[in-house]
Amino acid sequence: MKDRQEAQARLKGIFNITMTPFTREGALDKAGLARNVERVIALGYDGVLIGGTYGEFPTMTVAERAEVFTHVMDVIGDRIPAMLCSAGSDPRDVYELTKLAGDLGGVPMVTAPYVSEITDDQIVDFFRDVAPLSKTGIIIYNAPGIGITLSPALISRLADIDGMVGLKQGDLNPTAIDRIANDLRGRVRTFCASDLAFLGPVMAGFDGFSTTNSGALPELILATYRALEAGDASTARDLHALWYDYRALARAHGQPQLVKAAMNLRGFDGGSVRLPLRDIPAAVQPKLRAVMEGLAADSRTGLKLAA
Repeated sequence: MKDRQEAQARLKGIFNITMTPFTREGALDKAGLARNVERVIALGYDGVLIGGTYGEFPTMTVAERAEVFTHVMDVIGDRIPAMLCSAGSDPRDVYELTKLAGDLGGVPMVTAPYVSEITDDQIVDFFRDVAPLSKTGIIIYNAPGIGITLSPALISRLADIDGMVGLKQGDLNPTAIDRIANDLRGRVRTFCASDLAFLGPVMAGFDGFSTTNSGALPELILATYRALEAGDASTARDLHALWYDYRALARAHGQPQLVKAAMNLRGFDGGSVRLPLRDIPAAVQPKLRAVMEGLAADSRTGLKLAA
Protein backbone atom coordinates (compact mmCIF):
# COMPACT_ATOMS: atom_id res chain seq x y z
CA MET A 1 0.00 0.00 0.00
CA LYS A 2 1.39 3.36 -0.98
CA ASP A 3 -0.47 5.90 1.20
CA ARG A 4 -3.07 6.47 3.90
CA GLN A 5 -6.00 6.72 1.52
CA GLU A 6 -5.29 3.33 -0.02
CA ALA A 7 -4.65 1.78 3.39
CA GLN A 8 -7.95 2.97 4.83
CA ALA A 9 -9.86 1.82 1.75
CA ARG A 10 -8.43 -1.71 1.99
CA LEU A 11 -8.75 -2.16 5.76
CA LYS A 12 -11.94 -4.18 6.01
CA GLY A 13 -13.12 -7.75 6.42
CA ILE A 14 -11.53 -10.74 8.11
CA PHE A 15 -7.84 -10.54 9.09
CA ASN A 16 -5.93 -13.61 10.23
CA ILE A 17 -3.76 -12.98 13.29
CA THR A 18 -0.84 -15.02 12.03
CA MET A 19 0.94 -17.27 14.49
CA THR A 20 4.69 -16.75 14.74
CA PRO A 21 6.08 -20.30 14.83
CA PHE A 22 9.09 -20.93 17.04
CA THR A 23 11.09 -24.10 17.51
CA ARG A 24 11.18 -25.70 20.96
CA GLU A 25 14.52 -23.97 21.42
CA GLY A 26 12.93 -20.58 20.66
CA ALA A 27 14.26 -20.00 17.14
CA LEU A 28 12.02 -18.25 14.61
CA ASP A 29 10.71 -20.54 11.86
CA LYS A 30 10.55 -18.15 8.89
CA ALA A 31 9.57 -20.84 6.38
CA GLY A 32 6.68 -21.92 8.62
CA LEU A 33 5.60 -18.30 9.02
CA ALA A 34 5.47 -17.91 5.24
CA ARG A 35 3.35 -21.05 4.91
CA ASN A 36 0.93 -19.74 7.54
CA VAL A 37 0.49 -16.55 5.54
CA GLU A 38 0.10 -18.33 2.22
CA ARG A 39 -2.56 -20.66 3.67
CA VAL A 40 -4.95 -17.87 4.58
CA ILE A 41 -4.30 -15.97 1.36
CA ALA A 42 -5.24 -19.09 -0.60
CA LEU A 43 -8.46 -19.48 1.41
CA GLY A 44 -9.53 -15.92 0.66
CA TYR A 45 -8.81 -13.98 3.84
CA ASP A 46 -9.01 -10.21 3.41
CA GLY A 47 -5.76 -9.50 5.27
CA VAL A 48 -3.29 -10.57 7.94
CA LEU A 49 -2.12 -9.15 11.24
CA ILE A 50 1.54 -9.79 11.93
CA GLY A 51 3.47 -9.65 15.20
CA GLY A 52 0.50 -8.81 17.39
CA THR A 53 -0.16 -9.81 20.98
CA TYR A 54 -0.90 -13.41 20.00
CA GLY A 55 1.93 -13.22 17.50
CA GLU A 56 4.05 -12.96 20.68
CA PHE A 57 5.68 -9.62 19.96
CA PRO A 58 6.50 -9.01 23.67
CA THR A 59 8.88 -11.99 23.54
CA MET A 60 10.81 -10.68 20.52
CA THR A 61 13.57 -8.12 20.20
CA VAL A 62 13.10 -5.08 17.98
CA ALA A 63 15.50 -6.63 15.48
CA GLU A 64 13.45 -9.86 15.39
CA ARG A 65 10.22 -7.93 14.93
CA ALA A 66 11.74 -5.96 12.06
CA GLU A 67 12.91 -9.24 10.51
CA VAL A 68 9.38 -10.67 10.76
CA PHE A 69 7.86 -7.54 9.18
CA THR A 70 10.30 -7.60 6.29
CA HIS A 71 9.96 -11.33 5.68
CA VAL A 72 6.17 -11.31 5.67
CA MET A 73 5.91 -8.28 3.40
CA ASP A 74 8.32 -9.97 0.99
CA VAL A 75 5.97 -12.97 0.98
CA ILE A 76 2.77 -10.94 0.60
CA GLY A 77 3.81 -8.26 -1.83
CA ASP A 78 0.68 -6.21 -2.43
CA ARG A 79 -1.77 -9.13 -2.64
CA ILE A 80 -3.55 -8.38 0.65
CA PRO A 81 -3.27 -5.65 3.30
CA ALA A 82 -1.18 -6.33 6.39
CA MET A 83 -1.43 -4.85 9.85
CA LEU A 84 2.04 -4.83 11.40
CA CYS A 85 2.00 -4.46 15.19
CA SER A 86 4.57 -1.85 16.22
CA ALA A 87 3.35 -1.54 19.81
CA GLY A 88 5.76 -1.22 22.70
CA SER A 89 6.39 0.39 26.05
CA ASP A 90 9.48 2.29 24.84
CA PRO A 91 8.50 5.02 22.33
CA ARG A 92 11.88 4.75 20.62
CA ASP A 93 11.10 1.16 19.65
CA VAL A 94 7.60 2.15 18.54
CA TYR A 95 8.93 4.95 16.34
CA GLU A 96 11.45 2.66 14.65
CA LEU A 97 9.00 -0.15 13.96
CA THR A 98 6.17 2.18 12.94
CA LYS A 99 8.29 3.87 10.29
CA LEU A 100 9.52 0.50 9.01
CA ALA A 101 5.99 -0.90 8.82
CA GLY A 102 4.77 2.01 6.73
CA ASP A 103 7.84 1.98 4.50
CA LEU A 104 7.28 -1.72 3.79
CA GLY A 105 3.68 -1.09 2.72
CA GLY A 106 1.99 -2.45 5.82
CA VAL A 107 -0.09 -0.46 8.28
CA PRO A 108 1.44 -0.10 11.75
CA MET A 109 -0.77 -0.92 14.74
CA VAL A 110 0.11 1.05 17.87
CA THR A 111 -0.99 0.81 21.51
CA ALA A 112 -0.73 3.54 24.08
CA PRO A 113 2.58 3.11 25.94
CA TYR A 114 1.80 0.76 28.82
CA VAL A 115 3.41 2.72 31.63
CA SER A 116 1.82 3.72 34.92
CA GLU A 117 0.16 7.08 35.52
CA ILE A 118 0.05 8.15 31.88
CA THR A 119 -2.73 10.68 31.26
CA ASP A 120 -5.18 10.93 28.38
CA ASP A 121 -3.48 14.09 27.15
CA GLN A 122 -0.10 12.34 27.15
CA ILE A 123 -1.57 9.45 25.15
CA VAL A 124 -2.93 11.92 22.59
CA ASP A 125 0.48 13.61 22.38
CA PHE A 126 2.14 10.22 21.87
CA PHE A 127 -0.12 9.36 18.93
CA ARG A 128 0.45 12.83 17.46
CA ASP A 129 4.19 12.11 17.58
CA VAL A 130 3.81 8.68 15.99
CA ALA A 131 1.33 9.56 13.23
CA PRO A 132 3.71 11.36 10.85
CA LEU A 133 6.15 8.44 10.84
CA SER A 134 4.00 6.14 8.70
CA LYS A 135 3.09 6.90 5.11
CA THR A 136 0.24 4.37 5.31
CA GLY A 137 -1.31 5.76 8.50
CA ILE A 138 -1.75 4.31 11.97
CA ILE A 139 -4.15 1.77 13.47
CA ILE A 140 -5.01 2.50 17.11
CA TYR A 141 -4.77 -0.72 19.11
CA ASN A 142 -6.93 -0.67 22.23
CA ALA A 143 -5.45 -3.68 24.03
CA PRO A 144 -6.69 -3.97 27.63
CA GLY A 145 -4.94 -7.32 28.01
CA ILE A 146 -1.46 -5.82 27.79
CA GLY A 147 -1.88 -2.28 29.03
CA ILE A 148 -4.25 0.63 29.20
CA THR A 149 -7.92 0.48 28.28
CA LEU A 150 -8.79 3.45 26.09
CA SER A 151 -12.23 4.93 26.72
CA PRO A 152 -14.59 5.63 23.79
CA ALA A 153 -14.15 9.35 24.45
CA LEU A 154 -10.34 9.08 24.23
CA ILE A 155 -10.56 6.90 21.11
CA SER A 156 -12.69 9.60 19.49
CA ARG A 157 -9.98 12.17 20.25
CA LEU A 158 -7.31 9.89 18.78
CA ALA A 159 -9.39 9.30 15.64
CA ASP A 160 -9.28 13.06 14.96
CA ILE A 161 -5.48 13.02 14.67
CA ASP A 162 -4.31 13.30 11.08
CA GLY A 163 -2.99 9.92 9.98
CA MET A 164 -5.29 7.64 12.00
CA VAL A 165 -6.85 5.13 9.60
CA GLY A 166 -8.18 2.37 11.85
CA LEU A 167 -8.98 1.05 15.31
CA LYS A 168 -8.52 -2.49 16.64
CA GLN A 169 -10.86 -2.60 19.60
CA GLY A 170 -10.07 -5.04 22.39
CA ASP A 171 -12.57 -3.71 24.95
CA LEU A 172 -15.74 -5.61 24.03
CA ASN A 173 -18.03 -4.03 26.59
CA PRO A 174 -21.33 -3.65 24.69
CA THR A 175 -21.69 0.03 25.59
CA ALA A 176 -18.19 0.78 24.31
CA ILE A 177 -18.85 -1.17 21.12
CA ASP A 178 -22.10 0.72 20.48
CA ARG A 179 -20.47 4.11 21.01
CA ILE A 180 -17.45 3.31 18.86
CA ALA A 181 -19.44 1.74 16.02
CA ASN A 182 -21.57 4.84 15.69
CA ASP A 183 -19.14 7.59 16.63
CA LEU A 184 -16.26 6.41 14.44
CA ARG A 185 -18.31 5.30 11.43
CA GLY A 186 -16.86 6.95 8.33
CA ARG A 187 -13.92 8.39 10.26
CA VAL A 188 -11.61 5.37 10.68
CA ARG A 189 -12.00 1.65 10.01
CA THR A 190 -13.12 -0.31 13.08
CA PHE A 191 -12.05 -3.88 13.85
CA CYS A 192 -13.16 -6.20 16.63
CA ALA A 193 -10.04 -7.67 18.25
CA SER A 194 -11.55 -11.03 19.22
CA ASP A 195 -12.94 -13.93 17.22
CA LEU A 196 -14.39 -15.37 20.45
CA ALA A 197 -17.12 -12.74 20.36
CA PHE A 198 -17.06 -10.91 17.03
CA LEU A 199 -20.67 -11.40 15.93
CA GLY A 200 -22.03 -8.53 18.02
CA PRO A 201 -19.48 -5.87 17.01
CA VAL A 202 -19.76 -6.74 13.31
CA MET A 203 -23.56 -6.62 13.54
CA ALA A 204 -23.21 -3.25 15.29
CA GLY A 205 -21.37 -1.86 12.29
CA PHE A 206 -17.67 -2.66 12.71
CA ASP A 207 -15.76 -2.94 9.42
CA GLY A 208 -14.22 -6.31 10.27
CA PHE A 209 -12.38 -8.33 12.87
CA SER A 210 -9.06 -10.01 13.52
CA THR A 211 -8.97 -13.70 14.34
CA THR A 212 -6.37 -15.68 16.24
CA ASN A 213 -8.10 -19.04 16.13
CA SER A 214 -8.27 -18.94 12.34
CA GLY A 215 -4.72 -20.22 12.57
CA ALA A 216 -6.26 -23.57 13.55
CA LEU A 217 -9.82 -23.23 12.20
CA PRO A 218 -9.38 -21.05 9.10
CA GLU A 219 -12.16 -22.59 6.99
CA LEU A 220 -14.81 -22.48 9.72
CA ILE A 221 -14.16 -18.94 10.92
CA LEU A 222 -13.99 -17.64 7.35
CA ALA A 223 -17.32 -19.31 6.52
CA THR A 224 -18.87 -17.78 9.64
CA TYR A 225 -17.79 -14.28 8.69
CA ARG A 226 -18.80 -14.62 5.05
CA ALA A 227 -22.30 -15.71 6.16
CA LEU A 228 -22.56 -12.67 8.40
CA GLU A 229 -21.21 -10.44 5.65
CA ALA A 230 -23.92 -11.77 3.32
CA GLY A 231 -26.63 -10.96 5.85
CA ASP A 232 -27.23 -14.55 6.96
CA ALA A 233 -26.98 -14.06 10.69
CA SER A 234 -28.62 -17.37 11.58
CA THR A 235 -26.04 -19.39 9.63
CA ALA A 236 -23.24 -17.33 11.15
CA ARG A 237 -24.64 -17.99 14.62
CA ASP A 238 -24.90 -21.73 14.00
CA LEU A 239 -21.37 -21.98 12.60
CA HIS A 240 -19.94 -19.96 15.48
CA ALA A 241 -21.65 -22.30 17.96
CA LEU A 242 -19.87 -25.31 16.44
CA TRP A 243 -16.54 -24.44 18.00
CA TYR A 244 -17.74 -23.47 21.49
CA ASP A 245 -15.93 -26.43 23.10
CA TYR A 246 -12.72 -25.30 21.41
CA ARG A 247 -13.25 -21.76 22.72
CA ALA A 248 -13.69 -23.14 26.23
CA LEU A 249 -10.28 -24.82 25.98
CA ALA A 250 -8.73 -21.64 24.59
CA ARG A 251 -10.07 -19.62 27.50
CA ALA A 252 -8.80 -22.20 29.98
CA HIS A 253 -5.32 -22.73 28.55
CA GLY A 254 -4.57 -19.49 26.73
CA GLN A 255 -4.00 -18.16 23.30
CA PRO A 256 -1.70 -18.55 21.40
CA GLN A 257 -0.82 -21.76 23.25
CA LEU A 258 -3.95 -23.66 22.27
CA VAL A 259 -4.00 -22.29 18.72
CA LYS A 260 -0.49 -23.53 18.07
CA ALA A 261 -1.25 -26.96 19.50
CA ALA A 262 -4.38 -27.24 17.33
CA MET A 263 -2.44 -26.10 14.27
CA ASN A 264 0.12 -28.82 14.90
CA LEU A 265 -2.68 -31.41 15.01
CA ARG A 266 -3.70 -30.26 11.53
CA GLY A 267 -0.17 -30.44 10.15
CA PHE A 268 0.12 -26.66 10.08
CA ASP A 269 3.13 -24.67 11.27
CA GLY A 270 2.08 -23.88 14.81
CA GLY A 271 5.40 -24.69 16.38
CA SER A 272 5.95 -23.72 20.01
CA VAL A 273 5.41 -20.61 22.08
CA ARG A 274 8.24 -18.67 23.63
CA LEU A 275 8.86 -18.18 27.33
CA PRO A 276 7.32 -16.99 29.57
CA LEU A 277 4.45 -18.79 27.78
CA ARG A 278 4.62 -22.58 27.75
CA ASP A 279 3.09 -25.11 25.39
CA ILE A 280 -0.13 -26.69 26.64
CA PRO A 281 0.40 -29.59 29.09
CA ALA A 282 0.46 -33.14 27.76
CA ALA A 283 -2.67 -33.89 29.81
CA VAL A 284 -4.65 -31.35 27.76
CA GLN A 285 -3.65 -32.80 24.39
CA PRO A 286 -6.26 -35.63 24.40
CA LYS A 287 -9.03 -33.13 25.20
CA LEU A 288 -7.92 -30.90 22.34
CA ARG A 289 -7.66 -33.83 19.94
CA ALA A 290 -11.18 -34.97 20.85
CA VAL A 291 -12.55 -31.49 20.18
CA MET A 292 -10.69 -31.22 16.88
CA GLU A 293 -11.84 -34.68 15.80
CA GLY A 294 -15.41 -33.69 16.57
CA LEU A 295 -15.08 -30.59 14.41
CA ALA A 296 -13.45 -32.55 11.58
CA ALA A 297 -16.36 -35.02 11.64
CA ASP A 298 -18.84 -32.21 10.87
CA SER A 299 -18.92 -31.46 7.14
CA ARG A 300 -19.90 -27.85 7.82
CA THR A 301 -16.49 -27.01 9.30
CA GLY A 302 -14.28 -27.94 6.34
CA LEU A 303 -11.63 -29.22 8.77
CA LYS A 304 -9.26 -32.11 8.23
CA LEU A 305 -6.68 -33.35 10.68
CA ALA A 306 -3.19 -34.48 9.78
CA ALA A 307 -2.90 -38.21 9.06
